[in-house]
Amino acid sequence: MPLLTRIRGPRDLDRLSLEELNQLAEEIRTFLVEAVSKTGGHLGPNLGVVELTIALHRVFESPKDKVLWDTGHQSYVHKLLTGRQDFSKLKMKGGLSGYPSQAESEHDIIENSHASTVLGWADGIAKANELLKRDSHVVAVIGDGALTGGMAWEALNNIADAKDRPLVIVVNDNERSYAPTIGGLANHLATLRTTDGYERFLARTKEVLERTPVVGRPLYDTLHGAKKGLKDFIAPQGMFEDLGLKYVGPIDGHDLEALESALARAKRFGGPVIVHCLTEKGRGYQPALQDEADRFHAVGKIHPDTGLPIASSGADWTSVFGEEMVKLGEEREDIVAITAAMLQPVGLDRFAKRFPDRVYDVGIAEQHGAVSAAGLATGGVHPVFAVYATFLNRAFDQVLMDVALHKCGVTFVLDRAGVTGTDGASHNGMWDMSILQVVPGLRLAAPRDADQVRAQLREAVAVDDAPTVVRFSKGAVGPAVPAVGRIGGMDVLREPGTDRPDVLLVSVGALAPMCLEIAGLLDKQGISTTVVDPRWVKPVDEAMAPLAERHRVVVTVEDNSRVGGVGSAIAQALRDAGVDVPLRDFGIPPRFLDHASRAEVMAEIGLTAPDIARQVTGLVAKLDGLPTERSAADAVDSVEPARD
Repeated sequence: MPLLTRIRGPRDLDRLSLEELNQLAEEIRTFLVEAVSKTGGHLGPNLGVVELTIALHRVFESPKDKVLWDTGHQSYVHKLLTGRQDFSKLKMKGGLSGYPSQAESEHDIIENSHASTVLGWADGIAKANELLKRDSHVVAVIGDGALTGGMAWEALNNIADAKDRPLVIVVNDNERSYAPTIGGLANHLATLRTTDGYERFLARTKEVLERTPVVGRPLYDTLHGAKKGLKDFIAPQGMFEDLGLKYVGPIDGHDLEALESALARAKRFGGPVIVHCLTEKGRGYQPALQDEADRFHAVGKIHPDTGLPIASSGADWTSVFGEEMVKLGEEREDIVAITAAMLQPVGLDRFAKRFPDRVYDVGIAEQHGAVSAAGLATGGVHPVFAVYATFLNRAFDQVLMDVALHKCGVTFVLDRAGVTGTDGASHNGMWDMSILQVVPGLRLAAPRDADQVRAQLREAVAVDDAPTVVRFSKGAVGPAVPAVGRIGGMDVLREPGTDRPDVLLVSVGALAPMCLEIAGLLDKQGISTTVVDPRWVKPVDEAMAPLAERHRVVVTVEDNSRVGGVGSAIAQALRDAGVDVPLRDFGIPPRFLDHASRAEVMAEIGLTAPDIARQVTGLVAKLDGLPTERSAADAVDSVEPARD
């Protein structure tokens, strides 16, 4: 019987010998490759933390001891060791989350899938333990990439303030976040990795000096008394010790004996300790090790033997942006790019290859990236900061007070906007169009297709006196959606064929095909519809109010929160213009969404063509004084919902 099938909880590890534990590690790697290749997921990071996770659960007593995972994409091994071995629906509806999940297990304490937060969590839990006189431990696992985030250092500053408050910080150092980790911290960790270390130097020195007559022992004592300076010279780990943090390492993160020994020492120490572990992302899987870009950080469905994707989904939104950035870079020498440790995921790898001196990777530090962008703009260049939509939330104050207040020409490109689905609550880009509505002077574009990504990116970088934002969806980009006319700055996607149409349907971004489908369903009910794409959803186009006035009902459809979103902005604009037309806004409800496919999430929240057509039909029927139930049902009669 495979050892893995005998592991139902962490304490089952206690009965295994070292030889069996190493066998278990290999079984886990085999399991991960076979399982994740069928579903997609974060493969490389989990292959790298197998031994580390086993050692953590051998030394600490979860869930009494709180083991916290920064970002959480490396928690698959943790799931396996805590009784969750059905990966058949990983990241799918009804299956395991790709991150820690409180709903799944008492061993999952936090669900943070945004980086650099775990040390703040650990600091708070350790303080609560002290206050309530608990004897449990707190262990925070953080990657070297996440240590490039400012929040991590704010937390370290506070953690170090309490010398006798137990807290173990495990630095999982694989030289990478998504891609190779950059910056001063990375260089410091590299120095720690590549030096022989103080202890071995001191041991050799002691051996020599103790054989030296008369002066040997006094000289050794002098050197040992100068421990701090000598340590900095031999293995410069003083950065941590200057903060008041005991440092242990570097430790081979694939040596179970060494890991357990180091973690046990840290557990006994009684104060804050950093255990520095060297791991190999993608370990044990040759296709991952050969992937220089990100060591199979996240994969779709792949052939387990080769690592090659099973199917290609065609051109995606990200690659369209990346290709246009290269063209802009060739045309304008003042265009520069910024990424927050995600060069390839946001499509800037081609730009970096073509213009290596014009790309700045700030690490996992979106706040710094935004302020640095303001500085670049002030210095006379035009920065394009490409970042996931959900990650821009972290830099809101900087967008507001540094970029917008100073009227800096900075373009923010938001990838993975709207419902992304399988990565769960934290990765849906559903807040950006609400959050950014309050920023004075900011202009926000929501392209509907690849052609509009190219066009609106060019329009954005032409603005040099205000922040601009271009946001687009995740995955494959569909066919072009042509305009049949233009009103003000808005594209008309469908004309009603009557002088007094019923519905003005405002389509935001990638939802244009669905909005045209809605219009078709309404047409079958004799409801005439104009479909417009505002293109730039902030500010609201001046032509919107007079256009709305010529319709009986205004309907907005967006893949953003309904609270404070585009629909709300248009409603306010109509009120300000004195246009008294009923408006119904469709979008994402104000709640966190469970992981599932994009189509499943959209269906669950009622953001589908049949659902919206049904409600709009009822609204128009109500204006006509007709019964709404039958009319609404007729709108979607014999129409099947869209499938994934």
